[in-house]
Amino acid sequence: MTTLAELIGMREALEAARFTGVRKVAYSDGSETEYRSDAEMKRALLDLDRKIAATSGTTCAPFVTFATSKGL
Repeated sequence: MTTLAELIGMREALEAARFTGVRKVAYSDGSETEYRSDAEMKRALLDLDRKIAATSGTTCAPFVTFATSKGL
């Protein structure tokens, strides 16, 4: 099982590569991953965010509910 620090490091490396336009990411543990598209990198970032939230115990609601009225 990966630790929270490893997950955060993986996310930082992936995010840095995504914003520089590079599709190949080298992680601190020596592994490399090459992504086919930006959409695939975005999905990987979302997955890492979900894993980081689950590991750290902080989760947020997946949706927001609005309650509106005309004030009548």
